[in-house]
Amino acid sequence: MEHIIQNQTFDEERALYHLIDTEVAYCTFAGPADGESALKEARNIVVRDCNFSLRYPFWHVRGFEIDRVSMDELTRAALWYSYDGVIKNTNMGGIKALRECEKIRIEDSTAKSPEFGWRTRGLSISRSEMESEYFLFECKDVQIDHLKMKGKYSFQYVENMTIEDSYLDTKDAFWHGKNITVKNSVLKGEYLAWFSENLTLIDCKIIGTQPLCYCKGLKLINCTMEDTDLSFEYSDVEAEIIGHIVSVKNPRSGKVIADSIGEVIWDDPVMEVNGEVKIR
Repeated sequence: MEHIIQNQTFDEERALYHLIDTEVAYCTFAGPADGESALKEARNIVVRDCNFSLRYPFWHVRGFEIDRVSMDELTRAALWYSYDGVIKNTNMGGIKALRECEKIRIEDSTAKSPEFGWRTRGLSISRSEMESEYFLFECKDVQIDHLKMKGKYSFQYVENMTIEDSYLDTKDAFWHGKNITVKNSVLKGEYLAWFSENLTLIDCKIIGTQPLCYCKGLKLINCTMEDTDLSFEYSDVEAEIIGHIVSVKNPRSGKVIADSIGEVIWDDPVMEVNGEVKIR
């Protein structure tokens, strides 16, 4: 970095607007002026060990690193339209913390942010913990590992995503998602992945009512299921389940194999359903 700014407090609007090739350290962005857009349109910056309590700090930023930063609940819409950034060891606490960004890597961080990540492309999340509603709505090209996530309506309309070694406690997840692979993870919540296309679950545990309905190109490999009644309704599915399924209802096509199934329901007089259900 050519320049460094440190140990200062900023509260005015666009306090460091158009900042270039600079490190910002041990600074506070808060105060009576209630400023916003502190680092808007910055280029090639490092922000570390700072506290934020003002709106819209990182809009239209290109080439950035955020490290050991705290953004409280007043830091609304913290990162929008930004490109090529790394966020690590950071807490994001405001609503809509990340949106319509591209090529963003998040590591060892936390977020409690409704509507987090919308329409972001090229997103990577590792070793992090997040709570959100409508998490990663309409994102594309996503890589996730070791994420602990709590919320609802997560990953809706996501395309091209891989998740590994994660714990997802979220209802209505993956609705209308396309080209998604989840490995070695726990998926807990109601109505999992309805209307998804080309979803593959490998070595996963699925918990909750009415999962995986109206799916196309659905595959489950060496998965377990708990409290999963009315599973696979109207889905095109190839599933190999270890253990028990509470019930399977009207799979449209393909095959469901499990060690035991409490009930197999065939009761649709209108739609053509040709799935095969087998007990090992």
